Amino acid sequence: MKKIKQKTHSGAKKRFKVTGTDKLRRRSAFGSHLLEKKDKEQKRRYRKDLKVASGDKKNVKKMLGM
Repeated sequence: MKKIKQKTHSGAKKRFKVTGTDKLRRRSAFGSHLLEKKDKEQKRRYRKDLKVASGDKKNVKKMLGM
């Protein structure tokens, strides 16, 4: 019986980054549209990457093939 290689989830590949110390980073939500009504401070916060929540790490790592 042949072993099938696990494929990386292409959606996860585009949305998550792995840092050099194996931490997972993601983009902020709400930062891509309806920006006219948002404060500049708020929009500046959206630019920063955030940590992936601890409850989601297992699933994200699985999708990334880690």
